[in-house]
Amino acid sequence: MKQWIEELFKDPELLEMGHLQREEDSNLGFGWVYYGLARALRPRTVVVIGSYRGFVPLMFGKALGENLEGGTVYFIDPSYVDDFWKDAEQVNQYFAGFGVANVRHFLMTTQQFVESDAYRNLSDVGIVFVDGYHSEEQARFDYEAFEPRLATDGLVLFHDSAKVRPSKIYGEEQVYDHRVKCLIDEFKLNVDLQVFDIPIGDGITLVRKSTGPT
Repeated sequence: MKQWIEELFKDPELLEMGHLQREEDSNLGFGWVYYGLARALRPRTVVVIGSYRGFVPLMFGKALGENLEGGTVYFIDPSYVDDFWKDAEQVNQYFAGFGVANVRHFLMTTQQFVESDAYRNLSDVGIVFVDGYHSEEQARFDYEAFEPRLATDGLVLFHDSAKVRPSKIYGEEQVYDHRVKCLIDEFKLNVDLQVFDIPIGDGITLVRKSTGPT
């Protein structure tokens, strides 16, 4: 695993985007959480919405590939930040270069994906990772789109959930606020949900349906 991480971090862009990675000690930061959850829960299907250079799909893809059950990562990203995800063959080669061959990329927004056959055929999704456009409205749409497709023990992770902050990822002319935290604050008032924050850095939050009293 250490050798794989060292190869991963030869690309400095895979050290970015707030997952607390660190090259000096081959530390995946939050990547250990993503990898560990996928290894422990053994889902057959993981959905990742948004990723700058594929760090999160790589973590889940690596984990599923090492599970006896195998599995597939459905990676949804319309490549609005730049053209990185626009060439399908290059995308496949990119993931394969890290030994990960179980990521299916969809050059779509979530709104477009829910109109696709791939979405209609999805069921028993084990993990959904929400990291696309970080408005409260879009995060809610992402959650509501996949909540009905979750497995009984499935969960949703939200990235950048610790604070409201401005983002310039789409350029100086399109500055907007990350407001995922506002949705999470609402979820915490819902007795039907279990919500667990890891408020380090930009934060991640785990959300799952409550099992109710026993």
